[in-house]
Amino acid sequence: MIHPRLLIAALLLAAPALALAQDRTVTDATGRAVSVPAAPARVFAAGPPAATLLYTLKPDAMVGWVRAPTPEDLRFLRPEAAALPQLGMLTGRGDTLNLEVLLSARPDLIVDYGTVDATYVDLASRIQDQTGLPYVLVDGSLADLPGGIRRMADLLAVPDRGETLAAYAERTLADLDALLAGIPQDARPTVYLARGPEGLETAAKGSINAEIIERAGAINVAEAGTRGLATVSPEQVQAWAPEVIITIDRDFAAKVGRMPEWQGIPAVANGRVYLAPAAPFGFIDRPPSVNRLIGLRWLAHKLYPDAATGDLRAEVAAFYDLFYGLRPDDAALTALLGE
Repeated sequence: MIHPRLLIAALLLAAPALALAQDRTVTDATGRAVSVPAAPARVFAAGPPAATLLYTLKPDAMVGWVRAPTPEDLRFLRPEAAALPQLGMLTGRGDTLNLEVLLSARPDLIVDYGTVDATYVDLASRIQDQTGLPYVLVDGSLADLPGGIRRMADLLAVPDRGETLAAYAERTLADLDALLAGIPQDARPTVYLARGPEGLETAAKGSINAEIIERAGAINVAEAGTRGLATVSPEQVQAWAPEVIITIDRDFAAKVGRMPEWQGIPAVANGRVYLAPAAPFGFIDRPPSVNRLIGLRWLAHKLYPDAATGDLRAEVAAFYDLFYGLRPDDAALTALLGE
């Protein structure tokens, strides 16, 4: 077996084109100056949010998936991208990638998209030092989503594609703001985001996993003393008494109406528990990336059914066509939306 250090050295020596291709310098979201290829041809995404954005902008540059698509996902993905191997991830839950696998994929650039803090900055610097590969972080906050798309598109040398997707993002946010302008604060629902088969994992206010709820004008009830994920008790959810429950777990959605500990909660009593579509990428989370744009349109229809306008099925089909490269047929849309 080849020692990992020897393998890394051999791969770096065998790829002199990497150094030659590093012909411009960019400043990433952390202020790090990184020398990158002018037109990267093989790109590795560090985590699921970056993989999703990379797929929508430049799928032919993907060297693999951080997590293999499920059979349900495949019907919504370009066949050439769907067939790429699972490599593992550098960031996110279940980070599994080792550097041998990373270098064997021969990327000329590593990108990450999402939260930018000291942990991610340290990881990027360390991986870049160990591999010799440029590693760039892009801010993935929902508030700056159009800007994040443009910056990643510039990095990937696909500015026209980036402008098209960023313009869509701006229209989506403007449409949402126009809708919210007509809805008084006291008419905006309280929402609990239920994760896991028991529905007891949630994302607290301020978390990147739940920021879509607040951007949609609703009130996230989860005060958990953290800006990340938290596990709560059924008694706590009862005390919060959310008017709407959004869940990303199919099993929980199917059984919540029969679970004694959830009875009496307004969302359950009034039939306002909604399962967010999840293929190929979640509408709310998993990952928190550009897929949340169609999640915002879906949420508007669920949170404000009397005010939201437009044909949601047509909007979903158009989004999938534009971002994912495949327009779902009626049967696929029905399955996706759970209708």
